[in-house]
Amino acid sequence: MAPRNKENKQSKGRRGDNSSREESDREWEREKDGDEYRKRRDRNNQAVRRSRVKSRMRTQQTLERVNQLKTENELLEEKIRILTKELGFLKDLFLAHAGNAHATDLNGIDLERLLSDTPKEAPTTSSSTSGTSRSRSKQY
Repeated sequence: MAPRNKENKQSKGRRGDNSSREESDREWEREKDGDEYRKRRDRNNQAVRRSRVKSRMRTQQTLERVNQLKTENELLEEKIRILTKELGFLKDLFLAHAGNAHATDLNGIDLERLLSDTPKEAPTTSSSTSGTSRSRSKQY
């Protein structure tokens, strides 16, 4: 992009006039050395620095967020693996009890309560059945 200066403005209409071009060149040189030019350049340089710092900060924040989400994703995937394994164990346990002819009557058990997400106090059972369930829960 061409810098905005008086030379560009004047030369558009007077291409054949070399004397005015030389005048505008001299005028531009004087303006270039002036305080106004230096102030504009300094302001522009500061704006560029601020813009680059902001860009670096946005990039750094994005990378940190990506790493945070990756870590969170790994933890969630591990939780899925653990819960899937636990679900399989509990299904096998339930099927083993349901298929056992000597098992207690399952009609009296509230399956909805057992499968609900909120833990509730389990009914007390006899000491012989509580010992077996404790040993089975240790298997996984």
